[in-house]
Amino acid sequence: MTISQPLSAPDAPARPVVWSIAGLDTSGGAGLSADQRAADALGVHLCPIAAVLTAQHSRGVEALFPVPPEQLQAQLSALATDLPPRVIKTGLLGSVAAVQIVARWVDHFRASTPPGLDPHRHLALVIDPVLGASAGGTPVSTEAVLEAYRQWLLPRATVVTPNRAEARRLLKRPGGHGAPRQDLPALAVDLMALGARSVVITGGDAPHHPTGPASASWCVDWLATPQAHGWLCAPRIDTPHHHGTGCTFATGVAGAWARGHVDADAVVLAHMLTRDALAGAHAAGAGAGPVKARDGFALPGRAGLPWLGLGDELPWQLLHGAPTSETAPADALRIPPLFAPFRAPCDGLYGILPDGDELGHAVAAGLRLVQLRHKPRDGLDHHLAQSLSHCAQHGAQLFVNDHWRDALALPPRVSAEPGFRLGLHLGQEDLLALSLDDRQRLLAERDRVMLGLSSHSLWELARAAGCGASLIACGPVMPTTTKDMPWRPQGEHNLRWWVAHSPAPVVAIGGLLTAQDVARFAACGPAAVCVVRGLGQGAHDMAGRIPPLRAAAATPQDGRPAPALPEPVLDTGPG
Repeated sequence: MTISQPLSAPDAPARPVVWSIAGLDTSGGAGLSADQRAADALGVHLCPIAAVLTAQHSRGVEALFPVPPEQLQAQLSALATDLPPRVIKTGLLGSVAAVQIVARWVDHFRASTPPGLDPHRHLALVIDPVLGASAGGTPVSTEAVLEAYRQWLLPRATVVTPNRAEARRLLKRPGGHGAPRQDLPALAVDLMALGARSVVITGGDAPHHPTGPASASWCVDWLATPQAHGWLCAPRIDTPHHHGTGCTFATGVAGAWARGHVDADAVVLAHMLTRDALAGAHAAGAGAGPVKARDGFALPGRAGLPWLGLGDELPWQLLHGAPTSETAPADALRIPPLFAPFRAPCDGLYGILPDGDELGHAVAAGLRLVQLRHKPRDGLDHHLAQSLSHCAQHGAQLFVNDHWRDALALPPRVSAEPGFRLGLHLGQEDLLALSLDDRQRLLAERDRVMLGLSSHSLWELARAAGCGASLIACGPVMPTTTKDMPWRPQGEHNLRWWVAHSPAPVVAIGGLLTAQDVARFAACGPAAVCVVRGLGQGAHDMAGRIPPLRAAAATPQDGRPAPALPEPVLDTGPG
């Protein structure tokens, strides 16, 4: 009998490789089992490397058996010839020898980094410092192992993800999970002083006080990376089953990093992955059951986007907009933004103009959503007054870029004209530069003004959401020469993801010049599409250009679903 052979499928792109050097949990909840589930959910190839064999169940660890150094070395040597890693992630290592072996392999791979380039880009090291079992039982680390972490691993770490108790043990500090949240930023600074490039101190296992303030119903982590720092917050998932949470989170960071996301964005995705895994947790045994990382964790309706605070403050949305009831909603997207609501005009075209004269031509040609982007202070009062007059006359919404103090000083009688609505728009750098007095003044005006914030990355989107913005700009969606920026174009892929996950309306901006450009991105479903240079100059030019742009901006959403994961926007490729 002849058996026909199936046709071979075309080669798929190789998945990024992550090595996980960790413990084998016989209960299937944490360690390499949790790592495999998280890696699968992120679409990366995991090489599970056993550093410790455990005898444990859902209620604790009964015994540990560190793998002999020669056996650990043999596992790594075999993989290095065929499956070199993009990221090495560590969990339970169990011995000083294992810590030293990991450090030597990190140095081996980073030795080929070209001079002058970042060795972390050549190989990232994500450390989950497993120093104790959440369920209790046999101690899993010694002082010698802790000292080896300080000497060998932290100086090489790209990201380290301790919980509060682990951060203190690494720094030889007393205290456990219940120490004050306010201590976390200083702990992260001290861990970075030991060599870690980025630190996330997780707070999901901190004591929960359901009768306390609104923030007690939220999981609050401290994020410190080269790109951003602040409190990363999301509603707690109410489940007794949390075995493997730390492993899932750290592997989520490693997997997102392997896919090309920088530290801060990788943490945001890992946060979403872990919350969805907690939502999918199940009972197994008499103790805490395992969390389950699942495909599609970042699809709409699954794990919501976390909020990122501004500087050392908790997110404004949490301080001023979250409910004060004992239970926070499972989905933060259901909490309305803090600032006055934004309602896009029916045509969905957003024009950005350099002065009051050009803005007047634009609203005369039909635009009902405009931004005054007049950078110099020379003549600012004149251009503001002109813009106010034009927008009040035509019932257009006016956003003022950067000069928010001057905009707040506009005459109340004008800003109260029927149909006129005032908005302030800030870039993220301007947002971070606000003083405490500035922040308080902005918040005091939140009921009467709209706030628009630019975002170029996941962490900036999370920060804009945490500030309670009325609208969030996603850009650049196409290559642009208007600004010199490090960001890759978001494209239709990321715009669809932004639209699906933002708690506020999203506007697309950057590089849009023609009606064809506008129609293509309007079909992704943003509330509005921004055009700058494509509007033309002068009354005659705008009268011809703006009508077809308005028609293109009104293109209905094409119904294509949001992608499962966003694409990276900054380069982390090998040096």
